[in-house]
Amino acid sequence: MENNNENNNNEAKAVEKTSEEKKVKRDRPDRPKRAGNPHRKPKTNQATVEGNKLETEPKVNGNVIRPNKEINGNKKVTPTNPNQKPQHSNQNKNKPQNKHNKKPNRNGGGGRRPKKFVPGPMSEAMKVSLAENEAMNDARMNPWKQINMDNKNKVRFTPLGGLGEIGGNMAVMEDDECAFVIDVGMSFPDETMHGVDILVPDFSYLHAIKDKIVAVIITHAHEDHIGAVPYLFKELQFPIWGTPLALAMIENKFQEHGLIENVKLFNYVTKRTQYDIGTFKLEWMHNTHSIIDACSLAIESKVGTFIHTADFKVDHTPIDNQTMDLQRFAHYGAKGVLCLFSDSTNSHNPGYTKSEAVVGKTFDTLFDLAKGRVLMSTFSSNTHRVYQAMERGIAAGRKICVIGRSMERNIETTRRLGYVDLADKHFIDAHEVQKYPEDQVLIVTTGSQGEAMAALSRMAANEHRHVRLKPSDTIIISAHAIPGNEGSVSSLMNKLVKAGVTVRYKDFENIHVSGHASQGEQQLILRLIQPKFFLPVHGEYNHIYKHSKTAIDCGVDPRNILLMSDGDQIEIATKYLKKVKTVKTGKSYIDNQNNKEIKHDVVEDRQKLASDGIVNIAMQLNKETKKLIGKAVISSSGLVPEKEGKRFAHEIENIIDTFLINAEEKQTASPKIIQENISSIVRKFVVRTKRRYPIITPVIFMA
Repeated sequence: MENNNENNNNEAKAVEKTSEEKKVKRDRPDRPKRAGNPHRKPKTNQATVEGNKLETEPKVNGNVIRPNKEINGNKKVTPTNPNQKPQHSNQNKNKPQNKHNKKPNRNGGGGRRPKKFVPGPMSEAMKVSLAENEAMNDARMNPWKQINMDNKNKVRFTPLGGLGEIGGNMAVMEDDECAFVIDVGMSFPDETMHGVDILVPDFSYLHAIKDKIVAVIITHAHEDHIGAVPYLFKELQFPIWGTPLALAMIENKFQEHGLIENVKLFNYVTKRTQYDIGTFKLEWMHNTHSIIDACSLAIESKVGTFIHTADFKVDHTPIDNQTMDLQRFAHYGAKGVLCLFSDSTNSHNPGYTKSEAVVGKTFDTLFDLAKGRVLMSTFSSNTHRVYQAMERGIAAGRKICVIGRSMERNIETTRRLGYVDLADKHFIDAHEVQKYPEDQVLIVTTGSQGEAMAALSRMAANEHRHVRLKPSDTIIISAHAIPGNEGSVSSLMNKLVKAGVTVRYKDFENIHVSGHASQGEQQLILRLIQPKFFLPVHGEYNHIYKHSKTAIDCGVDPRNILLMSDGDQIEIATKYLKKVKTVKTGKSYIDNQNNKEIKHDVVEDRQKLASDGIVNIAMQLNKETKKLIGKAVISSSGLVPEKEGKRFAHEIENIIDTFLINAEEKQTASPKIIQENISSIVRKFVVRTKRRYPIITPVIFMA
């Protein structure tokens, strides 16, 4: 027995030794014990850890008994039996809690979770400051609120041209006592107005209120703002106010029309100076445009202040270094403006319109490329454009020849007034062009819009007296086609290309820049003025609609915007803006060859002749029997081909014979009645057989 016990002890020692040897074989350094994870359940089968006894959670019938937890000061007792309901006990309520048992902050570290920020009450001083700043911002963004809203006065604004079209700008502003006209411009005809050179507005409304009108106000000297002044002054004469250049160009027109005595009505203005005109006060504010001395208007009335931008763009680098007077716009904006009228021509163009100075850089390139003569055509009133071309020509050693009546007149006027400073030695006459080498000649001419009688069109048709185009010539057209002139410009381009010359038109990006504001500049003016009411002007309907959207984006209430058409009379008061009536508007057709009006019925006859033709009938009737003597002579034009003319005339003869044979006595009572009846039956026949409505001209001879 002793041997057996001894053997058993030896075996136990061997097992113990073997297990110790196995521990030694791990051959890795002792590592420090990991920190316990408070979220991990400890193992229950561990008896000791480094001599410290780890007590496991007690179990009753397999259910773990967990320590009571405190929730919001109330202890929750965990049931020891699934069927046992929790019991609430307050016996441990006053026991201190172990702070170290709280879960660590998940955002890092074992600190406390940050408390929710609870702002304290605002001080009275802060409340006062917030209210004052809110009031100040409201006053700053709505300066029109300075206007006395109890003012019962009102003003009416009536556009008579320039809306629904490009050009022909004219409008009337009036109150109960007096009125004045803003610009009197012309526009261009379309291709259906045969023989018509320009269109001028209908002056019917001016005749109706002529006793109230105290002045004609001119914003700048473009043709679409002054071109119709002579035609107005042939009917009505009023004092006319404007800058020196604008009135000088009107004086040139008066000389052409035999109205030079009306120069005594001129009133020359100084910018930034207010003038009392009737019950209104007007100030001319300098703006930048594609002509010298362009201005906007600040109009003070009994009801409030109005700003009329006229045509403008914001050019920060103008050729004459005379920038737009934005300070004055801001001055009136801060005082409070009731209504803004603003140019809408380029309202679809995003960003900003390029400076006129970029055209000069393009001219540098074009003059370097040109080997022979250079011919430059642009609007005759665009003095800065012409001046830049002439400067480049002089720098290249070229003599300048100005061709075209309006171009010659405008260049001479701007030189006389000191706006263009070029010596006489640089200029030559048209008959001297042939005396100079081709690379020493610059011709500045009219005709950029393809006008049939303009100098460039006559050169292209080889009909000009002094200039014959050559393949070595370079022609620069520094303009874009005015809406309605696209066809004539295209025809001009075709003629020039056929002549073999080099044409520089749209193939160079900056060969032309607009003189009208794009969306960025429109936004700038809207923000400087911050008006209560807004009326977009100068443009077709889609232009003024787009401009109204820009105004809404800039804070103008949509209810304070109206989209006008020519003839709409808008009443403006401090509390409302509304259309009150429509006045008569329209266009008069002018033949520039004799400066006379072409009546509407003449133009209509020309249109009918062009579209439907004419039928001429001449015949002789017996005075007593009312029967045909001989044969009727019938001819037609623009209706049937020449080879079908005889058959067509024979058909008309048969119709007339049948009518005369069967006519009642009252249908042949007089030659006039016979003419009317023959016109009617021939027209019905042509409409039925040819689907045309020609002019019928019967001539009756009684023998």
